Parts: sequence; structure tokens; C-alpha cells
Amino acid sequence: MLATMRTSGGPCSTICSSNSAFTTAGIIMERRLRKLLPDGRFCGVSTKRSRHMASVRGGNNKSTEQKLGMALVRAGIRGWRLRASDIRGRPDFYFSLEKLAIFVDGCFWHGCPRCGHIPKTRGKFWSAKITRNRERDRSVTRKLRRQGLMVLRFWEHELRADLGRCVARIAQAMDHRQSAK
Repeated sequence: MLATMRTSGGPCSTICSSNSAFTTAGIIMERRLRKLLPDGRFCGVSTKRSRHMASVRGGNNKSTEQKLGMALVRAGIRGWRLRASDIRGRPDFYFSLEKLAIFVDGCFWHGCPRCGHIPKTRGKFWSAKITRNRERDRSVTRKLRRQGLMVLRFWEHELRADLGRCVARIAQAMDHRQSAK
């Protein structure tokens, strides 16, 4: 959650959260991003924009996670958990018997090479943030695979373009993992 502060220069939103649940890596990332902003803050951001950005939450997104979840149910694919908090990276869907982690990456937030973009306003900040998200995605995938998990990642636009193909890839991965046992 973004905290709003008032300074002599007008309303400024800090990047750092007051939430104590931040991880060390998250704090380091926030410090890195703060260095790209004047005085380490977003200055000149309207209260309306600040509230809007603070309300943006990951997870349970109707255009991605819910859409895929409903498609899995319609296909009769069971045995998954949503946002498994005990698994590194909190995969959007986790199949514990198959050791299969599925992530649905938003095209903007994860820097899709096909349709992601860097906003013109505060471009250095957004570029650093999206780059960090991509680095974290690669690191999480690598660590999960070292633990013996299979990881599938889908772009948001892949779900929109061909949801059936995404479900088929999940079913194929499940079959592969089950036959390998």
C-alpha cells in the first residue's frame, strides 16, 4: 500500500510501504527504484492518481486468473490451489501432486515482449520496475525448477487469444508429470 505524505512541494507518494511483511529483496528493490525518483518520491502526483495506483492489487484478476480457473474447472482439471503461499513466488495455480506451478503474467507488469510497454511518464522508474519484475520471474522459475517443480508461465494475451491451448498445455504437463512417477 502506498503511503501519502505532504511536503512543502505538494503531495508526494512514497514508494516504500509501511507494511512490515516486505521481504529483504522487496526492500532492496524499493531502494533501487527510489533512487530513480527526485527525493525518492513521486512528486506532483494527484491524490486521485495515488489512490488509484494504491488500489491496484495482484491476484484474482478477472481477465487472467479467474478466466483460467473457470476454464480448468470446465475441462475437469482438478487438484489445484490458488496462490499457494507456501511455494516460492506464490504461483497463481499450484498442483501439489504433479508438482506443477503455473503463473499468469500480466503483459504490462511483467514486460511482455509482444504487447508490454514502458510508460512515457517516469519512464526510468517504470523501466527499472518492470525489469526487476522480469528478473524476479526468472529467479523464481529457476529456483522452483531446482526444487523439482515444473513451471509454466502464460502471458495475459495468450489467455485472451487461445484459452483452450493454455488449458491443453496444462493438461499435457500434468500427464507428463503423472507418467514420470
